[in-house]
Amino acid sequence: MKIICLEEHVSTPPLVNAWTARSLRFGGGPLRDKLADLSELRLADMDDAGVDVQVLSLSAPGLETLPAAEAVALAVDANDRIAEAVAAHPDRFEGFVNLPTPDPARAAAELRRGVEQLGFRAGFMFGRVGERNVDHPAFDDLWATAAELGTPIYIHPSEPPRAVKDAYYSGLGDQDADFMFSSGAIGWHYETGIQLLRLIYGRVFDRHPDLQVVVGHWGELVLFYAERIALLDRSMRPSLDRPLMDYLRQNVSYTSSGMYSQRYLEWTIDLVGIDRIMFSTDYPYIPTIGGGASRAFLEKTPLLSDDDRRKIAYGNWEKLTGKVKSPAS
Repeated sequence: MKIICLEEHVSTPPLVNAWTARSLRFGGGPLRDKLADLSELRLADMDDAGVDVQVLSLSAPGLETLPAAEAVALAVDANDRIAEAVAAHPDRFEGFVNLPTPDPARAAAELRRGVEQLGFRAGFMFGRVGERNVDHPAFDDLWATAAELGTPIYIHPSEPPRAVKDAYYSGLGDQDADFMFSSGAIGWHYETGIQLLRLIYGRVFDRHPDLQVVVGHWGELVLFYAERIALLDRSMRPSLDRPLMDYLRQNVSYTSSGMYSQRYLEWTIDLVGIDRIMFSTDYPYIPTIGGGASRAFLEKTPLLSDDDRRKIAYGNWEKLTGKVKSPAS
């Protein structure tokens, strides 16, 4: 059974330089080597995990905190480098179009270039940019372009705003503890879940009903509280076109991000159905994905039929991206 993974990260030398110049935190030591490698080291790790294909995207901290012109140049460079890796290993790599969202117009243009010239089938972004949430009017052309091309957009976690970090996530422990509290432990996931809800309640899907997005970590907390969040439906004036659960089941897909939990899988199946679930390992940040663990999670769980396994492993991704309007399709 082929396994395609969707939240698999890379870095580029120019991007590392930009992060370092701004003292932004990202993987160091062996993690930095794994992020930079687009050949033998990465392929060996994929084999160890039981993964056949990675769909490559930039690692956090991404592009959203950088000046617009710099973000555009770094996105173009990264997308070209990923395209070269895909060309070198076409049976092992695919690519996301990394979007320079500090410049929304150029992000829309880069999405089109990535699809029409590089042959990529999905976009990748890091949520909120400065004072702009994802439902800000500045992003409407990006969402319109994605809907027109049939290109899903993966929304990856990003850091909460500084004021939120200072108010909610500081003073817990030392600097490392505070950073983890504000990021991978929980802060990132609240931040991304809120952005997903803003797409819904900000009426982005009402304006672009064909738009598809993907989020990781089993729904970035939203699915586990969806029935309570739906109380907001009755407060919206005018009403949304559909109930919350319809958007979550019709416009959003979900990946595992290396969180191999039977409970999360069962809950997600129950809430949104098997056709909305795809696979990801969050490479190289999760140490427990190797030793065949990634493949074993899919192949050994009693929750899935053989047809279900194929859908999560590759079928749902191929169906979701099968209508992308590009010369490569």
